[in-house]
Order: sequence, then C-alpha cells, then structure tokens
Amino acid sequence: MSLARHGAGVGATARAFWSQVHPVFMLPPLAASLFGAVLAGRFAPGVAALHLVAMFAAVYTAHVKDGYVDFYLRDEDDDHPLTERGCRLGLAASTTAFAVCALALFVLVDWAAAALTVPTWLIAYYHAPQLDTNPVTATTGYPLGIALSLLGGFYVQAEALAAVPVGFAAVFLALLSGIKVIDDATDYDYDRSIRKRTVAVAVGPDRAAAVAYSLMIAALLVVVALAAAGIFPPGTVVAALAFAAVAAVARRAPPKLATMLLIRASYVFLAVLVAAVWFEPLARLG
Repeated sequence: MSLARHGAGVGATARAFWSQVHPVFMLPPLAASLFGAVLAGRFAPGVAALHLVAMFAAVYTAHVKDGYVDFYLRDEDDDHPLTERGCRLGLAASTTAFAVCALALFVLVDWAAAALTVPTWLIAYYHAPQLDTNPVTATTGYPLGIALSLLGGFYVQAEALAAVPVGFAAVFLALLSGIKVIDDATDYDYDRSIRKRTVAVAVGPDRAAAVAYSLMIAALLVVVALAAAGIFPPGTVVAALAFAAVAAVARRAPPKLATMLLIRASYVFLAVLVAAVWFEPLARLG
C-alpha cells in the first residue's frame, strides 16, 4: 500500500513525508531549545542535540496529526500528501524518535529533564482534535510548547531552573499566544461555520484583537520590568522595542498581513534576546 497520495516510488514518498516539515512553525521551538542552552551559560552538545531532536519530533507529530485530522476526519483540507497509512507511519516514527530522546535525557540528565520534555509531545499529539476546539487550549498549545522547549533546553544544560529562563518562558507564552489569536482570526468565517471555537469566534474579531494585543503588551512590559530589576540583561529592552514597533504597524493591518508581520517580528525579538544574553558578559567587562 502506498504511503504517498501523489506519485509512487521512494522520491514521492520522501517528498510526502518532508512536506510535513513546516519551517515557519518548526524553527521557533528549535530556536527556543537552543536559547535555553544559551541562557544556561554552558553547552553540552550531546544533551542539547537530544533535546533538539525531541522538539523536532514533537512538532513533526503535531503537523502530521493535524493534517490527518483536518483531511481524513474533518474534511477541512482539500488535499494531503500522505495516505492514512503514511500518516500513521509518520506518527509512529516521530513518536518513537521522541521517546528515545526523552528516555536518553532521563538516563543522561535526570527525571526532571524528561518531565519537562514529555508534555511537548502530549500537546503536539492532542492538539487536534482535542485541544484545538477550546479557545484557551487552541490559543496556548503552540506557545506553551515553545515555553517548555526553552525551559527544557535550559534544564538539560544546568540541571536546574532559574528565574531568568522561567521569566523568558512566561514572556514567550504571552507574546506568542497573542500572535496565535491574530492568526486564528484569519480563519474566522470558516471556523465560525464549522463551530470551531477560537478566541475570534468566541468573542468576535474586534475583541479578539484587543485580547491579542493586550497579551503582547503585557509580555513586552514584563521584559522591560525584569530588565529594570536587573533580572534580564539591559539589552532585552531593545528586543521589546523592536517588536513593539512592528506590532504598532500590524495593529492597523488585516489579520493575514498582521500575522505575517508579527511572526517575523517574533524572530527578530528572539534574535535580539539571544544577542543580549550572549554578549552580556562582554558588556560587563567593558
């Protein structure tokens, strides 16, 4: 039985499985894992690689499961590159890879490293059709996964948690939840027609936008406050200002364009945060 719906052979099958790697949504969890390692101030390549592969496997699981549910169960999508058997095989492979990495982290680090890692797969696997039908869990699932990725990336290096990574995890949870609300608003008409309760469907597009930007503003204010308190490096304020500038433009844009702007702004936000943390020791020496 074929694993790919379009074409036959190894090449078609490989392309079908590779199609489930979506860089826009795949890179942030991986970057968050590495950012956590940077915050730890030391870098053990082995455990960092294990955690990174685990995060990749978790997000891949989410993409395959979401596509399977939307095409084969909900009849929402017009097409899907994998057959049902291909979806099941993809889920089995990604879950196995995740389990191996989580077990290795349990052995090489400790139980807490595995405990911070396992929930990311649970969020990924149960996103559809369970978590994505509730306004709260549909909004916070992906941001929570990224927050856990950051904490896990830190923990596998430091074997402890600290105020700085927990603060950054909270910031990303709020900031990305705000972006997710805007992103969901792009499908408002369709989601409403199938009674899918995103925040936009639950409270209306205008109120959803207010909720979204309130979450983002709160996240940026936390960055500024923690920088002023000396918990975050002073340079993190630059990240907050950069994101705020883009958010001000996105606020006046339609949901689809606003989502594109805010997602790219989040990349800039993370990049500036990494630079602020990375170069803080040099700034102190100067």
